[in-house]
Amino acid sequence: MIFERKIYNRLLEWKKTNGKEALLIEGARRVGKSTIVQEFARNEYESFLLIDFARTSEEIKKYFIKFNNDIDTLFMMLQNIYGVELKERKSLIIFDEVQRYPTAREMIKYLVADGRYDYIETGSLISIKDNVKDEVICIPPYMTICL
Repeated sequence: MIFERKIYNRLLEWKKTNGKEALLIEGARRVGKSTIVQEFARNEYESFLLIDFARTSEEIKKYFIKFNNDIDTLFMMLQNIYGVELKERKSLIIFDEVQRYPTAREMIKYLVADGRYDYIETGSLISIKDNVKDEVICIPPYMTICL
């Protein structure tokens, strides 16, 4: 479990940025990205919201388009659907399998700038170029961990 401790320690270091950076955890499929992030969220935050873009409904994905310029409503809708109360500066939002929905990545810059919550994205982003087509991907300040 040395590997797990090293990654966990890097997550703790990232948390010290106090929401100024999103974290991108990139790596091969099925190496434990989602597992370690969920463990970190449970241990280090009062609440967290996990959006798995491999499994989430099209309706939820459409919220990222519909409420692109109204993040208050976006947060309200996500909290309602997922049954999670997000607390300012005490909650983490996880975009799992983010390569499957580039529109969410497009919003990250603005979500980070909003400053209410911390953000971690996980995925095997090798395939993201195939998914972006006409999307504009805005890259905020990032810390990246590659597994």
